[in-house]
Amino acid sequence: MPRKRKEVDVSTFEGRFAVRLRMLREKAGMNVHELAEKSGVSKTTILSWESGTFKPTISDALLKLAEALGVTVRTLMPPK
Repeated sequence: MPRKRKEVDVSTFEGRFAVRLRMLREKAGMNVHELAEKSGVSKTTILSWESGTFKPTISDALLKLAEALGVTVRTLMPPK
C-alpha cells in the first residue's frame, strides 16, 4: 500500500518550494532516486525539500537540481 504524502504548508516558502520541486520532478518523468543520481544531490536532501521540512539555499545543489530538471533556478523557485 503506497504511503500517503503529508500535506505541506503552502503559505511558507518551504511548502511552495516542495510543491514546485515535486511538480517539476514528476513532469521530467523522474523519481526521487533518479533526480538524486542525475543532480548529485542526496536523496535525503531532495526528500526533505519535497516534504517542506527544510528550506533550500541557493547553492551548487540548487544549480544541479535545475540542470537535472532542464529548468533555470528561477523556474525552480515558487511564486510568492
